[in-house]
Amino acid sequence: MKLTIAWIGKTKNPAIESLTKEYLERISRYVDSQGLTLADEPALLKLCARVRTRPAHTLVLFDMRGKQLSSEDFADFLRNHEDRNRQPLALAIGPADGFTDEARRSATAILSLGRMTLAHELARVVVLEQVYRALTILRGHPYHTEH
Repeated sequence: MKLTIAWIGKTKNPAIESLTKEYLERISRYVDSQGLTLADEPALLKLCARVRTRPAHTLVLFDMRGKQLSSEDFADFLRNHEDRNRQPLALAIGPADGFTDEARRSATAILSLGRMTLAHELARVVVLEQVYRALTILRGHPYHTEH
């Protein structure tokens, strides 16, 4: 599976940058992955635009209106994508004011981190940690059960 984790907006906090780098390194042990800073939502939609007849990436948004999953369910979600879809997967964390309806219509799935509001930089770290956790669940690594 090829995985792009994209976020909109530059990182202002060095601690967030450090955690982002740490989790991207951990994730890369399990899958071909990259972190990508995008300027705005149109750049995200361009990343996932159609190439010939298929989108370049399968787009999944993290948005407060999305479906809430447990860590195990998210691991199953990633496994199902890996088993059924050879397209790269783009997981996107939106800007501080959220995604537009256009972006939500472009997404294959919309997931939520919960009903509480998180700062978008903190949401990025949560998504990265949950991706890493899901991959360790799928590979039988004890990380998930040790925390």
